[in-house]
Amino acid sequence: MRLKYPSSVKIVRVPCTGKIDILHIMRAFEKGADGVYAVGCMEGDCHFDSGNFRARKRVEQAQKILHTIGLSGERVQMYNLSSSEGPLFAQIAREMTEKIRKLGPNPIKLAVKKAA
Repeated sequence: MRLKYPSSVKIVRVPCTGKIDILHIMRAFEKGADGVYAVGCMEGDCHFDSGNFRARKRVEQAQKILHTIGLSGERVQMYNLSSSEGPLFAQIAREMTEKIRKLGPNPIKLAVKKAA
């Protein structure tokens, strides 16, 4: 099955979403990402016990930090899917891309361009 999702979506594979650190999320924005979302296994169904719960907490922390510094916390999201939900993954990619497009470009990226 060939899934169609926006070419602007960059996939970074990790063994478990529990390996995603808040620094990884924030670094993505520092490097110019307009939005970040993590897709993990269904809650309670993690091979590594509670990795997806740790990831959700970190995403929520990143949302609070972004809100505090004046960026929209909506730029970071967490989704839980099973491996058989490929079409839903593609749909979420399209929806997240549209949400980010409405929020506009990352202000950090714009500030760096002006400074250069």
